[in-house]
Amino acid sequence: MQATRYFLEQVLRKRPYIDPAWCEAVIASPLRREDQGDGRIRFWGAVTDPRDGRTRVLRVVTLGDGITIHNAFFDRDFQGGPP
Repeated sequence: MQATRYFLEQVLRKRPYIDPAWCEAVIASPLRREDQGDGRIRFWGAVTDPRDGRTRVLRVVTLGDGITIHNAFFDRDFQGGPP
């Protein structure tokens, strides 16, 4: 897994429940993908939260290469479909 220092030192510290393997799975098979204006890429994918067994949508933000993970969080407002 490739990740930014921010992801490794800040995101995983603030959100220890996020499994980096989920991020890789979302990037490999997203429900939706969207380019940001700053060159980064957003991916959304469904994952099962082990804390309560519910399926949630995880948003993963990568650098422009589409591989290096920069941020990840559960997206409560995900509506699905194309942008």
